[in-house]
Amino acid sequence: MTVPLPVAEVFRFFEDPLNLARITPPELRFVVKTPRPIEMRPGALIDYTIRWLGLPMKWRTRICAYQPGKYFIDEQIRGPYKLWRHRHDFVEVSGASRISDHVEYELPLGLLGRIAHAAIVGRQLEWIFAYRQRAIVQIFGVPGISFTNPQIVRPDTR
Repeated sequence: MTVPLPVAEVFRFFEDPLNLARITPPELRFVVKTPRPIEMRPGALIDYTIRWLGLPMKWRTRICAYQPGKYFIDEQIRGPYKLWRHRHDFVEVSGASRISDHVEYELPLGLLGRIAHAAIVGRQLEWIFAYRQRAIVQIFGVPGISFTNPQIVRPDTR
């Protein structure tokens, strides 16, 4: 999506893990458990809890790459996925900020995981990222924000 604000301002919002709760659907009851302040840097560990289908789940990510003002990558090291790698990119385009998300993930449990993906998880991830885009429009409160449908990549479907 493109936000008509400087990259520095937009990046500052996204690098603060506490803002993730603001752009996550409330139904997931997303809570950051890591004590504040959280210093964004390679190796930073961030703990969360979510509720999925009413079940509480713990999730821990590690920031494995961090380039201030440009991108950061978080990887799940404990949580509901066998693999979760999320790259957040920020590029200045004519004074605006283009935000891109690239998510690679894989569910556990082999065939059962693929069935869960087809039945629930794939659509839920699209719903979460669509919610995120609408929330960003409201939070930044500026006209001229444009976005496209999220593209989410499972490693076993590339």
